[in-house]
Amino acid sequence: MITLTTDFGLKSPYVGEMKVAVLRVNPYARLVDVTHSVARHSVLEGSFVMEQVVKYSPPGTVHVGVIDPGVGTERRAVIIEGDQWLVVPDNGLATLPLKHINAKKAWAIDLERIKRFTGWRISSTFHGRDVFGPVAALIDRGVPPEEFAREIPLDSLVKLDVEPRNENDLWQLKVIYVDDFGNVILNLGDYERPRAIELPDFGLRIPYLDTYGQVKRGELLALPGSHDYLEIAVNQGGAAEKLGLKVGDEVRVRLVQKS
Repeated sequence: MITLTTDFGLKSPYVGEMKVAVLRVNPYARLVDVTHSVARHSVLEGSFVMEQVVKYSPPGTVHVGVIDPGVGTERRAVIIEGDQWLVVPDNGLATLPLKHINAKKAWAIDLERIKRFTGWRISSTFHGRDVFGPVAALIDRGVPPEEFAREIPLDSLVKLDVEPRNENDLWQLKVIYVDDFGNVILNLGDYERPRAIELPDFGLRIPYLDTYGQVKRGELLALPGSHDYLEIAVNQGGAAEKLGLKVGDEVRVRLVQKS
């Protein structure tokens, strides 16, 4: 199985081109479209999306991620092998999914060797079709990565700064995703359940509950969310709009344990 996560959108032919390139190399591949609506160039958002799919995928799944503002530059195109595979640009996109695949090896893809497998030239601006898609197809077909890539140290991979920081009981967090409902997902995934949270920069204290309907329509709440990260939401409304937050923004949060 091959999953596809990109920022290509759906108006242009790019998604279709990448998929037929995969199927030309491996006609028996099973393709799963995760999303092609990651915000343009948002590597952080793409990393979050890929992480969620990886967590529920079976061993051997090949995950292709193409959020690649550095396409055609010196940035590496890489393969990461673990219980599952990641095929991504080396720009930090692998940061969050890497936590779940028990990574063992990494390779830098050799573009000249890929051309010998596909038989077509590689565009300097469309590696999704010409590199990442065909590489995923080859891996899914069982072709060893060393036939078209060179091994590199795992610790040489580019990583995003997504570690939460705590100073004097105040967490410095980052917005890592805003979903279509306007729910704000923060990079805090392992914490003691609070009774409420405070957002000092907004002058707000909001309850920490289990689900959206436990507050009145239009009211803010915090909750564990479905992705194991701290989430801020509005019942039948949008927390991101209400608070003016977007992916990449930093937010100070205090977890309140007492009433």
